[in-house]
Amino acid sequence: MSSTTGSIFRLTSYGESHGPAVGAVVDGCPPRLALDVAAIQRDLDRRRPGQSRLTTQRKEADTVEILSGVHEGRTTGTPIGLIVRNADQNPGAYDHLEDVYRPSHADYTYDAKYGFRDHRGGGRSSARETIARVAGGAIARALLAEAAKIEIVAWVSSVGTIDAPEADLATITADLVDAGPTRCPDPATAAAIEDAIDAARRAGDSLGGVVTCVARNVPPGLGAPAFDRLEAALAAAVMSLPATKGFEIGSGFAGTRLRGSEHNDPYVMVAGQVRTTANRSGGVQGGISNGEPIVLRAAFKPTATIASSQQTITRAGTPVELAARGRHDPCVLPRAVPLVEAAVALVLADHWLLQRTVDVLPRHPGDL
Repeated sequence: MSSTTGSIFRLTSYGESHGPAVGAVVDGCPPRLALDVAAIQRDLDRRRPGQSRLTTQRKEADTVEILSGVHEGRTTGTPIGLIVRNADQNPGAYDHLEDVYRPSHADYTYDAKYGFRDHRGGGRSSARETIARVAGGAIARALLAEAAKIEIVAWVSSVGTIDAPEADLATITADLVDAGPTRCPDPATAAAIEDAIDAARRAGDSLGGVVTCVARNVPPGLGAPAFDRLEAALAAAVMSLPATKGFEIGSGFAGTRLRGSEHNDPYVMVAGQVRTTANRSGGVQGGISNGEPIVLRAAFKPTATIASSQQTITRAGTPVELAARGRHDPCVLPRAVPLVEAAVALVLADHWLLQRTVDVLPRHPGDL
């Protein structure tokens, strides 16, 4: 079971939901990058449980420790070891699930693959594993900001049937997103989403929705034309997040309703740079970034763990009725925002470094 992603900027995650700790090893980060543990902690604080009544009430500070790879505030070029110790673990609370397959969880599929599973909160299939991605993504974000001034901002754009107005991709900021517990930057929509999540929680049910993400100042040339297409790497990273069920970039599925004459992004020269007058491609053409903002959306399903009774079976095939006990998110969307940002940051950092290995020879006069 592979737990490593990336070609040059590589992330390995480890740990289980109710084990002693979860964490990450980041390899391939260049030396001399200014890295403050507080920057990693900021992103982890946005992901941690117990932030508001809209999220699981598991009490975890998610305090990160840097074990290696950083000296006097700068990366050394060696592997960066990160650990977050589990404090509010309660594996005994899951004893009743040892032989029960929870609906829409990975219980049965883990059994089918390995003939064995960790039933303590889902083990590796728990969203607690994403601590590693957010911590590693914070390092990737720091690299992208220092090396290329790349900015990544994600937000909740819909929950259930509630859609937020289109955000201004040029001006939206993390401060606007984090102004409320829903992480939807439109106040009116945020209030409606908060009410909807509260109603679902009281009913013992859950809601899904969409996170939209923009990466600004991405230089042209990242990606490759065949198997390492940038949008394919982004899709793989985003779709590897727990509870994801859909991915779109640029116009996405809505673009299929347009004709080519309506969908194309015409090229123009602006201040000596190649730009496009529209961005239906979402910043990627032919698998390679074109210098426009990268815009993508990730669909998250309703949380599988709900308080209402559901029919299921045991490992032996015996029908049983199951209702969740303990703590769970009635909607994963508010906590999914830093996850999507981390996934995008990890991919862009890796492809930025990959491009450094390709574009090494002088270009001919007149080349772009």
